[in-house]
Amino acid sequence: MNQALPQPTQPARTFSQLLSSTPRGARLARLLTVTELQSWDAPPDLTERAELVVSELAANAVLHGRVAGRDFRLALAYTPPTEHLRIEVTDARGDRRPELPPYEPAPIGDGGRGLLLVAALADHWDCVPYPPSGKTVRAQLSTAWSSPTPQSLMESADAVKSEERSGVRDQQLVASRQRPARMETTKPLSASRVMNRPEPSGVFR
Repeated sequence: MNQALPQPTQPARTFSQLLSSTPRGARLARLLTVTELQSWDAPPDLTERAELVVSELAANAVLHGRVAGRDFRLALAYTPPTEHLRIEVTDARGDRRPELPPYEPAPIGDGGRGLLLVAALADHWDCVPYPPSGKTVRAQLSTAWSSPTPQSLMESADAVKSEERSGVRDQQLVASRQRPARMETTKPLSASRVMNRPEPSGVFR
């Protein structure tokens, strides 16, 4: 009597990378997330949502979780059979835990507005300690996600963009005061050059 052979199950795909606590490191986290999920044949909708969530969490790690000489860590775990994704972003500032602000208009630069987008796009998110003094922000995503209303998503995205523009202006102002004036100009890095350039090594402690 012939018996059906058990179908092999696909193992969970995992990825982990230390990245510098800089705007470039945050951009690289987003690019690496998209690259890995595409290589794992994750659904496009899940990949797009993960890109937005990682972009926000990595930006928070750089802006609010940075300690001189420390990196932040991006970790992904994807389970193909259930199309379930876990995102973890770990930084060195366990004393600065993210808090979801009230869902109402707030002045630009108050901070935390992008977490509304994370809450809207993820099935669940939370923050746990990372000994001895860091923290890990975790987000769970799946294809069973219930889509929020377009208006709430647009309002959250607009808040993120406004906060990002404010943060960029602040960083440019600080940088202009810290470095002497220079005559030469530099060309911006393309996405391919960013991906090909080696990321400075570091030890997350």
